[in-house]
Amino acid sequence: MMQRTDRHQRYFLRLISKHALLYTEMISSSALVYGNPLRLLQHDPSEHPLALQIGGSDPRDMKACATLAEDCGFAEVNINAGCPSTRVQAGRFGACLMTTPERVAECVAAMRSAVAIPITVKTRIGVDYWDSYDFLVHFIDTVAKGGCRTFIVHARKAWLRGLSPKENRHKPPLRYDVVKQLKRDFPSLEIVINGGIRRLDEAHYHLSTVDGVMIGREVYRNPYLFATVDQQFYADHHPIATRHQVLEAYLPYAASQLSQGVALYLLSRHLFGLYQNQPGARSWRQGLSLRTGAKSNSIETLSDALAKVPEAAKTGLPHGELS
Repeated sequence: MMQRTDRHQRYFLRLISKHALLYTEMISSSALVYGNPLRLLQHDPSEHPLALQIGGSDPRDMKACATLAEDCGFAEVNINAGCPSTRVQAGRFGACLMTTPERVAECVAAMRSAVAIPITVKTRIGVDYWDSYDFLVHFIDTVAKGGCRTFIVHARKAWLRGLSPKENRHKPPLRYDVVKQLKRDFPSLEIVINGGIRRLDEAHYHLSTVDGVMIGREVYRNPYLFATVDQQFYADHHPIATRHQVLEAYLPYAASQLSQGVALYLLSRHLFGLYQNQPGARSWRQGLSLRTGAKSNSIETLSDALAKVPEAAKTGLPHGELS
């Protein structure tokens, strides 16, 4: 989710769901420790609850990152041990960390010694030819002994050689059964399932056997999927905002960011999927593309794109829900 779950996308998504736990895009530990952490960790208070995802493998640096995260108000720090990109491998973090569970455990222990917020780990079910269930169990058991109580498990293995990061998202087969077996074998741990989940009814199904569900790219493609998350999963029955109401609530934030010099494209690119599967969705995307690709940074460009969406799509609510 690099270059997707930035602060603008999270602000936008929080207008749709008040309660879903949001995650930052992965930030390298070296960028936080040796760069400008205040800029990288900047976020709006409305984004909470919010978790910081970090890529790194040096226990001292990871400990410093955890302290920064807690000081900045993050609810959780997540160690990425699942990303298969070449750049991440070069930094010795991401999915390649699955082959060094002792190092991950050291990072968890160092971070837990410094902060009170949870330290969690996101991983795959295997990497390259290290893909036996025993290998996965050893990884989970070792890292758990370092103090990690929550594992977010992408139910695919990662191929670090032979597949691109994009291919790694869909070519290795999904093995939900492996994640659910982990829960049976580690009942005291919190096991969250991830990978290929596209509907909320699927999430309900998985929650009968695991502790949580993470949905990533589908929510970015279709953010209004989260319109009923609060009602269905958090027993919060506040009125559901229409897509148009969500956009209206986003406009003042966008105008404020534009006045601070943020480019319109950085604010609008997260809106392309708002009318996904609705009449006029293509016109909406085309309107955004044509206008935000120009030099103009006017907030009116969003209103102009909205004018191309049929009224029924603007005012419609999720099927089966009442306003």
